Amino acid sequence: MTQFLDIFGFLSVILRGFALVFEALTVGGIIFQVYAAREYAAKRAWAWVSIAAVMLAATQLCVASANAVILMGTMGLRPAEIVGADFCRATLLVITGALAVAVFARGRRGWLAVPACVSILVGSTMMSHSAARVEWRWFLMASTLLHHLAGAAWIGGFPYLLAALRQDSKGAIALRVAERFSRLAMCSVAALVMAGATLAWQYVGSIAALGGTTYGAMLIAKVVLTGVLLLLGSLNRSIVRSQQRGGGTGWLPLRRFAEAELGIGLTVLLMAASLTSTPPAIDVQADRVTAADMMQRFTPRWPRMQTPALSELSPATPLSLPQNLPGSFVPGQLTHPNTPADIAWSEYNHHWAGLVVLAIGLLALLSRRVKWARHWPLAFFGLAVFLLIRSDSEDWPLGPRGFWESFQVAEVAQHRVFVLLIVAFAIFEWAVQIHRIAARR
Repeated sequence: MTQFLDIFGFLSVILRGFALVFEALTVGGIIFQVYAAREYAAKRAWAWVSIAAVMLAATQLCVASANAVILMGTMGLRPAEIVGADFCRATLLVITGALAVAVFARGRRGWLAVPACVSILVGSTMMSHSAARVEWRWFLMASTLLHHLAGAAWIGGFPYLLAALRQDSKGAIALRVAERFSRLAMCSVAALVMAGATLAWQYVGSIAALGGTTYGAMLIAKVVLTGVLLLLGSLNRSIVRSQQRGGGTGWLPLRRFAEAELGIGLTVLLMAASLTSTPPAIDVQADRVTAADMMQRFTPRWPRMQTPALSELSPATPLSLPQNLPGSFVPGQLTHPNTPADIAWSEYNHHWAGLVVLAIGLLALLSRRVKWARHWPLAFFGLAVFLLIRSDSEDWPLGPRGFWESFQVAEVAQHRVFVLLIVAFAIFEWAVQIHRIAARR
């Protein structure tokens, strides 16, 4: 169970991320169909809403099941005792609402799914930080619900907007739908910023906490990405106005910007899932990173080109822990501090990975002038092999742990997933560069 606890922390974030994505696609799809599409709502779009709702229910069931297994294994609770927990009630609200959306979206009266969306949003809010606060709980829960609603209406509506733009070849229907979605997006952004600022004020508390905690750092990254979304949204708004005046060049630029917004928006949702797994910055008073620490870390220096020997590193942390460990032990944390050799090993890996990415970027720029440089995505295979071998010195092929055994450690599992993502991206981008895959206009 201790080993499962370590990997559970990673899996719970992944599942929460999928839940937020499917929540946005479900609630955002209903809002788009009822408000933006209206009489032009396509049956295929309703089918996508139904599929997203089913996936939301399935994902939420997985989250609840994993939490129940953890409670039964660590605290010895029976299923009957777990059913009354807050997360079970919240899960029931989300699953019930999602299944209702799936049913109503398949019928001719999709607007009946709107009340079911309220159940989804309330249940999701009950699983947020706001439900655990002692002060201003209901105010924070209302702000969180508004934050989820606005984010779903904005980000969750992009796939359906893209489908509507592809469906209409003449542009008359697309113009009306785009105008409505543009107004919806502006209202959603205003609500999103207002609710987000309120939550940030309550969860961060100070400038020092904003820069000195994990929660604050991720919040800054989320705000930056949201700013990029706003920039792309303003460009989309100008395209819609140009189309209204009859001077536009077509919907292709809007589709491309909307695709970019969708990708960044999904990244923001996944980042929000990471935020829910991290304590609010205002609650973290000890071990904050100071301004001096950040300056020391971000001071430019030459990459580390030499790696320490394996014999200089700390011994591998055993996966099976003795029974006499103190009860406050946190699964997954190191039983010994990092040595200078451990730090040097990690910095060597990160520095060389950065140099490889820099070389790939230069080759990508060179590919516009030199034909052979178009094969630059193949360099990602070298990066993937490097990470597979070097990322974890305690595991296969360098350490004593076997390949499959090492997956019990969350950090190792994340590295292996990243290797697969790099390989998949390399294959896809290489196919694009050699014109095996072409974009459809």
